[in-house]
Amino acid sequence: MKSIRFLIPVLILLAGGGAAVAQEADLPKVLSQMDASSTRFQDVQADITVDLFTAVVQDHEIQKGKTAFRRAGHSMEMSTRIETDNGQSSERDLLYKNGELDFYQPSLKQETIFSAGANKVEYDSLLATGFGASGKDLSAAWTVTLQGMEAVDGVPAAKLDLVPKQENIRNNVAHLTIWIDLARDISLKQVMYQPSGDTRTVTYSNIRYNAHAPVSLFTLKVAGGTQIQHR
Repeated sequence: MKSIRFLIPVLILLAGGGAAVAQEADLPKVLSQMDASSTRFQDVQADITVDLFTAVVQDHEIQKGKTAFRRAGHSMEMSTRIETDNGQSSERDLLYKNGELDFYQPSLKQETIFSAGANKVEYDSLLATGFGASGKDLSAAWTVTLQGMEAVDGVPAAKLDLVPKQENIRNNVAHLTIWIDLARDISLKQVMYQPSGDTRTVTYSNIRYNAHAPVSLFTLKVAGGTQIQHR
């Protein structure tokens, strides 16, 4: 079940008072800053800590790993590696590239490939949320509310709450809160809230921005004998 919950955010892509008024008035400025910074975004690499909270049993599972995003022409590519407890090997890998999502579980020798099909452009745009997406792109896909400025590990960030405009996404994500470093147009933290009350919190650290992420990060190394399924 936790393996499936790890996949949920990407499968979804494939699938007040006076103070509040003041914050809302600044939203156009924040979105404008994202427009400007998004033009400079090329790639980002980071370590991640993922907190999966299951509401019905009040349980937290903590996962650690690495992720990378990069622009490839007009598309977005993403790789995520969740590591084993000792950090020496991969527990599961995700790769989104050319409109396909590969989900690889080395211990099971199983790879599942999901296709975006005709919705590739839309999914590329949604995948970029928090990583290189312009303010214009964000507003097109989400109803955006500015919740103020809040530092994450000492870095100033705009705290934005996003409600999906598409009904099929709202069925799985009630809303998403992201902390955006406006100077680099990248997320420092994201919290996904599901209708069930479950949450998925991702914190990004050791961030390398526009450091020319190697091509090898966006290629899955699949062991011989791996069973491949297409969906």
